[in-house]
Amino acid sequence: MAAIRNFDHRKHLPSVSFIVVAAIAITIFAAVLIYTGVYNIGADAPHTRAVYSLLDTIRDRSIAVHARGIKPPADLASAERVSRGAGLYDEMCTGCHLAPGMEPTELSQGLYPQAPELAEHAHHSDAQKFWMIKHGVKLTAMPAWGKTHSDDLIWDMVAFVDRLSNMTPAQYKAIVANAPADHDEMMKEDEGANTKPAGEAHGGDGHDHQH
Repeated sequence: MAAIRNFDHRKHLPSVSFIVVAAIAITIFAAVLIYTGVYNIGADAPHTRAVYSLLDTIRDRSIAVHARGIKPPADLASAERVSRGAGLYDEMCTGCHLAPGMEPTELSQGLYPQAPELAEHAHHSDAQKFWMIKHGVKLTAMPAWGKTHSDDLIWDMVAFVDRLSNMTPAQYKAIVANAPADHDEMMKEDEGANTKPAGEAHGGDGHDHQH
């Protein structure tokens, strides 16, 4: 115990000069790596484990933070929302995210990182799903559907994705067959019912702000 009390931590901390030299060395290394172009950004050349882990963490933390305060609508689980979402998902999302019983597409195979198969991977909260669909995700080919679709239609997609993981191929085909047939008409109807997309009056992000 006496040895622990007498231990001088200051003698074992790196000196200021060491920290400065290390920072300069890291900066030079990063500059060389960037400007020589040696790091392959081709989609057919996977990231190193360290880079992938870093980007994965940045993405997940960013989504979690930006989705805070987004509240799902009370009728999110309604059959009407799920039905509308089925048609939107089948038309807009299956090329990358596939569907129950669907074989990989040329597009899904060429993506890096590959888009998750949402029938098997659905670990994000409803708020996080909404945020990702609306704003997209950089460096993943996930588009920002909020540029062309209202918050209400995006919540429809969230409602459907919530059901997707428990859906068989036959169930998927049945619900899509009964979904509204005309995507463009559905968007017009939604625009007519909402002078502003749901959530826009609260800051444009689906947030229910408290004042």
